Amino acid sequence: MNIRKALAAACIAFGLAFSSAQAETLGDALSFGYENSGLLDQNRALLRAADEDVAQAVSSLLPIVSWSAGLSASNPRAPGAELITGNLQVSAEITLYDFGRNQLAIDAQKELVLATRQSLIAVEQQVLLRIVEAYMEVRRASEFVALRQNNVRLITQELRAARDRFDVGDITLTDVSLAEARLAASRSQLAAQEGALARAIEEFRAAVGRAPNNLQPVPPAPVGRTLAEAKSVALAIHPSLRQAQHNVTVAELNIARAETAMLPTVTLNGAIAIDDEFNDSQRLGLNIGGPIYQGGRLSSQVRQFMSRRDAARASLHVTAQQIEQGVGNAWSFLEVARASRDASERQVRAATVAFRGVREEATLGARTTLDVLNAEQEQLDAQANLISAQVDETIASYSVLAAMGLLTAQNLGLRVQIYDPTAYYNLVDDAPTARSEQGQALDRVLEAIGRD
Repeated sequence: MNIRKALAAACIAFGLAFSSAQAETLGDALSFGYENSGLLDQNRALLRAADEDVAQAVSSLLPIVSWSAGLSASNPRAPGAELITGNLQVSAEITLYDFGRNQLAIDAQKELVLATRQSLIAVEQQVLLRIVEAYMEVRRASEFVALRQNNVRLITQELRAARDRFDVGDITLTDVSLAEARLAASRSQLAAQEGALARAIEEFRAAVGRAPNNLQPVPPAPVGRTLAEAKSVALAIHPSLRQAQHNVTVAELNIARAETAMLPTVTLNGAIAIDDEFNDSQRLGLNIGGPIYQGGRLSSQVRQFMSRRDAARASLHVTAQQIEQGVGNAWSFLEVARASRDASERQVRAATVAFRGVREEATLGARTTLDVLNAEQEQLDAQANLISAQVDETIASYSVLAAMGLLTAQNLGLRVQIYDPTAYYNLVDDAPTARSEQGQALDRVLEAIGRD
């Protein structure tokens, strides 16, 4: 199964899940959690802040216009001169040529934006995987509670039957006491599972943003057929790897910026001044200048950025290794869960047949109460193992998707408004002013975000 077929199958599965009426599906929980995640909102805001860094870098290529006004008094003053004189000045400056230093700064900030976008995708995967785990843990705990409740009912029936048989002399008081002890233990285990369910519900509430409601069964997510295929996909699209790649590019651009800092800069500047008698003057100048000696600071910065580039390259290599290891680990957990589920299904079938046989034999006097209780406990253990194996398989399958970099709202086909990381960037990438049409549109966007 190639990756597109796997994603199509996942979307179909979620589409079927959404069609279930009067029940909460995993798709419902993931959609609600995606739209109401404070962690995602936090990282989206950080991405918008990174977008503004691009706008600030772009502004370095544009003219800088400023004004100043002042009043002054002098003593002694010339005959006929005013006691207080005033002036108003408007000045402007623009960089004509800097050997690409400002453009390199813009390029570096753009790469940082791309890296931050990948970081947002990684956070999205963490949020969605936490929801999957919380959903399945509530399912596990709920099944365990139901199992323990049924166990209490069965042992209560066995205790009643043991007392009836004791009354007619078929068994001794020891058998009755064994049943009573087993019932007390079962009630204790029921209380423990109810506590586990309460904790699972609180985790669900924290992960999703609301309490669970009639959670429906979830099949394992479709993944690739081979571990090699899964690793290949992960190394091609995983957000952590892409983020590391952008960080390497940023480090290389910073080296070039540090090298151009040693070169001169050409600027054009001018000013218009008006005094208190409305006499005006104009000035226009062309300046060129650069460093001569700064104690080796600029050379040190170049070497420093080279070291950071080497560190970024090493981090890229380590990240690739960690991603491969993560896929391998998640895949092994999935294989173990599949094998455990198959074995548990056989165990449940065998334990059920054994329990029914022992209970029937006990009615004929061929088995003791302890034999019945032991057989019932083995059946209970088998059913609990099967529930855990099914939950573990589902969690492991979604963990594989996360390790591959595919556990996103878009890839899962969730019915949500997918956050577009380019929308805000496209409004600020050319550094609009507050009074411009784009600037006013930005104000409206930020106000809408604040209301949400």
